[in-house]
Amino acid sequence: MENDLKIWRAKADVTQAELAEEVGVSRQTINASEGGRYDPSVKPAFKLGDYFECRIEDIFHYEPEE
Repeated sequence: MENDLKIWRAKADVTQAELAEEVGVSRQTINASEGGRYDPSVKPAFKLGDYFECRIEDIFHYEPEE
């Protein structure tokens, strides 16, 4: 799934480690999510939305496969 997590993190001026601690995941999970290698489950996705004060749809972009 495409995402703008790296952009949101840069705008908030937080490191991967800081963001990971805030949402309760590992730094590696944030890194893999930013690189498109991992899609977080619902709970961490909502925690990211809460952290950035936005909807999860603002961070993650779902494109159904045809």
